[in-house]
Amino acid sequence: MHIRSIQQRRSGMARRDVLRLGALAAGGAITAGMASACGASSGSGSAASSGPLVFLSDQLSSTDEESAMRRQVLSGFGTSVNFTSFADATQFIDQVVAQSKAGVGKLDLIGGLQGDFVSLAAQIKLRDMSDVIAELRNRNFPPQYLDLAKINGTYRFVPWIQASYLMVANKQALPHLPAGADVNTLSYDQLLAWGQALKKATGRELFGLPASPDGLIKRFIEGYLYPSYTGALNTTFKSPDAVTMWEYFKQLWAVSNPQSPTYAFMQEPLLSGEVWVAWDHAVRMIDALKQQPDQFVAFPAPSGPMGKGSLPVLGGLSIPATSKHVTEAKSLIAYLTEPKTTAAMLDTEAWFPPTGKLPTNLPPALNGEAKAIQAMTNAPDAVHCELAVGLGAQSAAYDQVFIDTFTAIALHNQPIGPTLDKAATTLQSVLHTAGAACWKPDPASTGVCQVG
Repeated sequence: MHIRSIQQRRSGMARRDVLRLGALAAGGAITAGMASACGASSGSGSAASSGPLVFLSDQLSSTDEESAMRRQVLSGFGTSVNFTSFADATQFIDQVVAQSKAGVGKLDLIGGLQGDFVSLAAQIKLRDMSDVIAELRNRNFPPQYLDLAKINGTYRFVPWIQASYLMVANKQALPHLPAGADVNTLSYDQLLAWGQALKKATGRELFGLPASPDGLIKRFIEGYLYPSYTGALNTTFKSPDAVTMWEYFKQLWAVSNPQSPTYAFMQEPLLSGEVWVAWDHAVRMIDALKQQPDQFVAFPAPSGPMGKGSLPVLGGLSIPATSKHVTEAKSLIAYLTEPKTTAAMLDTEAWFPPTGKLPTNLPPALNGEAKAIQAMTNAPDAVHCELAVGLGAQSAAYDQVFIDTFTAIALHNQPIGPTLDKAATTLQSVLHTAGAACWKPDPASTGVCQVG
């Protein structure tokens, strides 16, 4: 994955998304998104179509990811596919909703995250995908993923891709681990002690977090720190355990690289040597592991007082109710979930198959990430979380509450208690506006999730 500067990425994505929105709104196919077959496929993609299938997603949106998707994944399908991806989930959802309400059948397949489908189901009618799930029973999707694919008791998408967040360390950092610590069973206290030891030994803050506007530090707080320290998220947002967590985080931030607020993808500072220990999405660290497999090691996120919080990311595929090419779209889903295709997705995009079964003889980089993710999934103290569901247009406002809280406490040294009290009011307003019920790790709620 080629990583550009933060400003280039931000402006480039915005420009591409405007062009895509304009083209889709006009009902035209985006010719740059065409993935033409390199030859007839004898697999499930051999169905005929009157034209290219239109496949819209909010994943795989960088230039290199889109190119790999078209050239190395979709090129083996027997029908041309016009693949387009928005970097912004709200734009993706808005486009699907607009075409559905207009009765326009120009989308044949949509690919998003679990929460995207929950938001879509609240606004439009989604096709019942039970027939496709039944036809693909030999894929052996894990029961927990099939459960997530159900919205109000009905399958609304087919599991497609999955990943998670993990940690990577330069092997130079390993001798500085606290006595008795094992990276595979690390605690947050040990992580802090490790960062402090590195600073003492080198005079540098060598722990790093992706805290730029394009980084995913919000997921670190929402899916890792909060569940690990409080056992929940929204319902424990301003709890005494949350205060303890933020007190801890201030100490961890004190040994974090001062450039962390500029980091979007942690593979860059890992490769440059600015950072020796980092947390990020698996896809955003794979280049470091691929380029220098002997220099880096991947391992699970740490555990806190309440367990090992982790945030699996599940993507799915669905056929819009307005699609005019349902048979061909089903064939494309079958193709995308074949072992050969999921292996190509893993190799080119670093997204893991949603079946739990991995190809044999994985390259060291992917094997390391796979083992780290499996260790988090199977940890005896695991606190499994979900990406926020049901927020719809309030998704960005929800994340902003956590970013603002981080900024106030960690960057501006504001008092923790009053900051959380004020932020909790905003958070409750966001949840009320969205009408969002609680999601894991919070207990199920009747009605809007209540901030605690």
